[in-house]
Amino acid sequence: MSQVKRSTQPAVSAQPHLARSLSNRHIQLIAIGGAIGTGLFMGSGKTISLAGPSVIFVYMIIGFMLFFVMRAMGELLLSNLEYKSFSDFAGDLLGPWAGFFTSWTYWLCWIVTAIAELIAIALYTSFWWPGLPLWIPALGAVLLLLGLNLASVKAFGETEFWFALIKIIAIVTLIVVGLVMVFTKFQSPGGTPASFSNLWNDGGMFPTGPMGFIAGFQIAVFAFVGLELVGTTAAEAQHPEKNLPKAINSIPIRIMLFYVLALIMIMTVTPWREVTADVSPFVAMFALAGLGAAAAVINFVVLTSATSSANSGLYSTSRMLFGLAVEGTAPARFEHLTRHKVPASALLFSCSFLLISAVLLYANPSIIAVFTVVTTMSAVLFIFVWTIILVSYIVYRKRRPALHAASKFKMPGGVYMCYVVLSFFGFLIWALTQKADTLQALLVTPLWFLGLTAAWFIIRRRPELAAHQELHRANVQADRVAALAFRR
Repeated sequence: MSQVKRSTQPAVSAQPHLARSLSNRHIQLIAIGGAIGTGLFMGSGKTISLAGPSVIFVYMIIGFMLFFVMRAMGELLLSNLEYKSFSDFAGDLLGPWAGFFTSWTYWLCWIVTAIAELIAIALYTSFWWPGLPLWIPALGAVLLLLGLNLASVKAFGETEFWFALIKIIAIVTLIVVGLVMVFTKFQSPGGTPASFSNLWNDGGMFPTGPMGFIAGFQIAVFAFVGLELVGTTAAEAQHPEKNLPKAINSIPIRIMLFYVLALIMIMTVTPWREVTADVSPFVAMFALAGLGAAAAVINFVVLTSATSSANSGLYSTSRMLFGLAVEGTAPARFEHLTRHKVPASALLFSCSFLLISAVLLYANPSIIAVFTVVTTMSAVLFIFVWTIILVSYIVYRKRRPALHAASKFKMPGGVYMCYVVLSFFGFLIWALTQKADTLQALLVTPLWFLGLTAAWFIIRRRPELAAHQELHRANVQADRVAALAFRR
């Protein structure tokens, strides 16, 4: 009992609080929105061209593994409702350094991801204005995102609710239209009739061999970044003990419907060899159906999808900076909240970095090349964050067995599945070394961690951080005593 009582104390000192304004429908749709982004709408074209129909298994495997990351995160967040996000439990369980590394890396994760989304926005905008310089829509999107996020968190939740709803309607419509095209024997530009047999008639389910299948993981993993976004909403969620489990448990259903079925219908209508890597297969499929207006509508949908993901990224980065300021590892001005409980200074700081997207688009005419490098960097950084979540869970199970025993939302497979998923992450990193473009981005990311390490050695001697470290050491000792008492 002493362990349970100790761990329910605040993980951080009393500070300005974010408002719990996100309802169940907001949390559910934010979770869905995090699972559907540009990685699916735009990146799936390149993934299909690399892996063929085996891409279906790629998405299923990644989704299966990340479900356990989300369950581990859910059990940890609900073990102490004072945790505002996964960086809080990382700092509590692994030490202040982990909270520092996780928060700043997650901040960069979403900055890089939002830049990728803004690059996609520029591409989608060229559907209507092909002669427009690409940096102009990217700059306009940055200003729009800033305006959306400066409003209240409830306004953010409402915006994401409708953005996610648009995505859902678009994917369900694509599945229905695909089925109609199959039953009406629609013929692709190559003269192949739409049929489920297109999945295996051209070289089988693994037409590009084992290495082609492995290459599919490189871009596909980016489609799943944002699944953990529901964890950053914990501090602003109403009834988190009820709403977080609902959102997390619905992940397998979302993956099967929004990823697997959608990709099956795309390759059923258009044989995989006819899918163009640098064109959204969603837009292409409606254009093939002769529905020009529908293709324009779907282009608008994927445009809102990219905007939604970038919007979520800006929201998430501002909350991470707020948490870092509270802990004393970021400038104190990021701790300031507006009367609507929005961290405006943190928002403006993050938004300024999104302008890099306009610079990249101005400097490099190849959108898909820039997109591949940026998404690979994002994927590597997210793998680090997911790894920290799993390692935190392993430590939690060792030090706080009483809390695990009392949990109503236990992770299936427990510590064993943590090691399985960590091994899978090792495979993903290896897969990223197999192509020159993804290897280039992979080799750049260690520079970030070297910079973080240098920064940590400088700021860790601050008085407020020393207090955090002393509290952590006391907590670790209390955990050991409580764990021994529980096992007896």
